[in-house]
Amino acid sequence: MSPRHTTCQTSQPDQVFTELKELREMVVEQRVELRNMVVEQRVELRNMVVEQRVELRNMVVEQRVELRNMVVDQRVELSITKTELQFYKNKVEPMQMNALVALCHFCELHGPRTLFCTEALHPPSPTPSQAGAPIPGDRESDREGEGLTMRANSSATQRGDMCEGCRSLPASHPGFVSVDSETGIRFLSHQHPRQPQLFSVVRQACVRSLSCEVCPGREGPIFFGDEQHGFVFSHTFFIKDSLARGFQRWYSIVMVAMDRIYLINSWPFLLRHLRLTIQSLQSTALKVFDSEQCVCPQRAVRMNSVFSPAVFPHQRSGNAARSLPSLTQHTNLWASLHSSFSWLLKACGSRLTEKLLEGAPTEDTLVLIERQTEQEEEMSCWEGAEGGGSRPPCHQSESELYRDFLFDEGKAEGYPGPKFRSLRHLRQVLGTTDFRQLAWHVLMGNQVILRGADPGLIHSAFTMLKALLPVGCVRSVTYSAQYEEAYRCNFLGLSPDVPIPTHVSSSEFSVLVDVVSLERGSLYSAACGEDILSLYQFNISSTNSQPTDKGPTLLNKIEVALSNENLSVDVVSHCLLCLKEEWMNKVKVLFKFSKVDGRGREDTQKVLALLGATGPGEEDNVRLLKFWMTGLSKTYKSHLMTAVRGGERPLSQ
Repeated sequence: MSPRHTTCQTSQPDQVFTELKELREMVVEQRVELRNMVVEQRVELRNMVVEQRVELRNMVVEQRVELRNMVVDQRVELSITKTELQFYKNKVEPMQMNALVALCHFCELHGPRTLFCTEALHPPSPTPSQAGAPIPGDRESDREGEGLTMRANSSATQRGDMCEGCRSLPASHPGFVSVDSETGIRFLSHQHPRQPQLFSVVRQACVRSLSCEVCPGREGPIFFGDEQHGFVFSHTFFIKDSLARGFQRWYSIVMVAMDRIYLINSWPFLLRHLRLTIQSLQSTALKVFDSEQCVCPQRAVRMNSVFSPAVFPHQRSGNAARSLPSLTQHTNLWASLHSSFSWLLKACGSRLTEKLLEGAPTEDTLVLIERQTEQEEEMSCWEGAEGGGSRPPCHQSESELYRDFLFDEGKAEGYPGPKFRSLRHLRQVLGTTDFRQLAWHVLMGNQVILRGADPGLIHSAFTMLKALLPVGCVRSVTYSAQYEEAYRCNFLGLSPDVPIPTHVSSSEFSVLVDVVSLERGSLYSAACGEDILSLYQFNISSTNSQPTDKGPTLLNKIEVALSNENLSVDVVSHCLLCLKEEWMNKVKVLFKFSKVDGRGREDTQKVLALLGATGPGEEDNVRLLKFWMTGLSKTYKSHLMTAVRGGERPLSQ
């Protein structure tokens, strides 16, 4: 064999080995590709299964919610239908009761008892088919029916043990009826309520007012009740009796209503007028008590006699319980109480009315309501101290309250001479630069002092400037003969001869506007009429060198609205209200974030950036927001504090 032939034979195995290696690599690659494909398909299938499971779960949850809502709606409809069927089946009149007043007495022999009760019956509202048709039965027949019903109630109670002290009107008495000619409401009085449902409610209120629900000292007002048995305003008191244990008997006047807010809001009114009734009863009973003691002193008789609990009632000539008319020597006592209770129900119902508000009340409305409530409480305190009669409070609408706040009940109209008609008019008279400086001081909370001889002009200027601030930030003394400190008022009007203290004139937190009268002839003044510039000159002075081109963002927006002559005065007024409400919302956010939640300076700076208070005029914006915080209502602040104590603070954080 030649060497060349040997070389060819040795190269063939190498070629086979190379081909096998390539085949092996191809098989490995195909296996890897197949494995990756299988893994991808498994992942896709798994995702599809998960998505289908989530969709099925959501569908099941939605179906459950829909079924639950359907079941709840059906239950509500069934309960309403069942209630209506039961109502028509039993033919019971609905309890149309705003409130009910009752006089209760703690008898020494029988315990708490109801003596006298006055309730209000509203006229039935006619159905559309009965519109224009007379109501069946005249007034006389209604009175007879009411008398029969009350006699039945009284006779049912008569079967129990009742003494003279537990009884007010005999069973044969038809009771007292008064009709309000304006509303058609009838006020019925008898010993017990007309309806059986009310009898148990009044009975429970009577027992609780004279047993467990007692205020300190046992005499005075107290409030108790629940949703099921009604809410009760009770006032307990003592009546002098020479034959009673301790020479006095225990009584209470209760007002029962199902509306808790109604009773709580009526607390000052009820307390003031019930005390007048109670004081009248106590004074007349005290006179009778003194006269009986002068004739026969019972204290000496009891000390000289042998005391025995078993015969104690008989030792008092059998009068263990005396009626209230005998204690007061008032023959028409029950008729007088009927008149008093009927007036109380009528006046208490008419003084509180419901009003539909478009949205939540604004901060200005809340502050005005709080101020009106404080004024009414102060007036009632003065009236109680002077012993004079009371005047029913006047409740105004939101627009009336705000108008009275701006114009101070029309005081400016009583002054002669020219007046500012609008904020734009004030800007035109003062000039753009001086008005901006004055408005800046107003928005920053500095004291604005107007000094001049025309109180009507000063009053009208303050009226216009008040519109720049929330109601809670305004403290004004319209015209005074002496200087008032800044903590008392930020709007101060002074007569021209009043000097300004040095610490005020040198302070940067105040601005003085001197209204100087121009010495012109009377003919010239008459010809000018209402031209303020021809009659007065305004000199503004302040140590604060605030640049006129800077200021809070709110002031810039107000300037834009006032300078736009295409906008009417009413449009500018509404625009100003919207701007104030916008910034009051920012004040609420900042107050909640910084004061209530107690966040740090860095977090507060972030909130200011979100509120749009940073950038140009940031210092003035922050100062404005802090000053306007003082104008938040007590209602809003107490609500936030209550919410934080109630556990809402972690949620806000």
